[in-house]
Amino acid sequence: MRTSRRSATPRRYLMCPPTYFRVSYSINPWMDPGKPVDLALAHTQWEDLRDRYRALGHTVEELPPHPAFPDMVFAANGATVVDGRVLGARFAFAERHGEAAVHAEWYRAHGFRAVREPQNVNEGEGDFVVTASWLLAGRGFRSSPLSHAEAQEYFARPVIGLDLVDPRYYHLDTALCVLDPGSGEPGGRAEVMYYPGAFSAGSRAVLARLFPDALLAGPADAAAFGLNAVSDGRHVLLPQAAVGLFAPLRERGYEPVGMDLTELLKGGGSVKCVTAELRSG
Repeated sequence: MRTSRRSATPRRYLMCPPTYFRVSYSINPWMDPGKPVDLALAHTQWEDLRDRYRALGHTVEELPPHPAFPDMVFAANGATVVDGRVLGARFAFAERHGEAAVHAEWYRAHGFRAVREPQNVNEGEGDFVVTASWLLAGRGFRSSPLSHAEAQEYFARPVIGLDLVDPRYYHLDTALCVLDPGSGEPGGRAEVMYYPGAFSAGSRAVLARLFPDALLAGPADAAAFGLNAVSDGRHVLLPQAAVGLFAPLRERGYEPVGMDLTELLKGGGSVKCVTAELRSG
């Protein structure tokens, strides 16, 4: 059992207010247009998360929402940023195609000089999860396997593909969270938590080899979107309903911070989905 006090690293995040958020179509199993969204509550929950980041010492930039794109609140899907380089998104569904250009324009306008429009379908940090040594890359429901080689060439980091098999966990960030990215040096292994049931047998074996000490989530905490979390190396912001993860995180020296994003879960996203990380070089 590890109970040492961990250190938080100041992060820079990008979020988009849920001004136009609604569920008017269904492109994942969580979306039901028959269940109305309480927009005022969604905005309050989003603001609580934004303000918590800032209270913890992180910087939060805001991407202006666009009335044509209700899912823009899920800012993590718009790009992946590593070492100051931006690989944009190419969305799988027509309903979200237009978001990609809005994200790319924001990055160019805010000092990111290397912004690449991808050739293959990828949905940003939904399916690209970054550690100090690798990119973990999801496939099976949204991002094309071809996007993995494209990301590896662009970021000059090894990309490890992982197959998702449960449609409820259609993006990698719904099934796996990096708690500590590691140092990138020998012995500086990253720490993660994940839900084994979301992955194929081969991918589970790969994860067990890469992360033998990983925190494994059970079905109830996965269904509460407990893996759709954000860690700064000490604090882990995650859905408050994922109660089974709190004690194991504390045992490992982390401080879980429960957040209520139940309105945004109606769109199939939670803490990580609404949080893009701006990783400078």
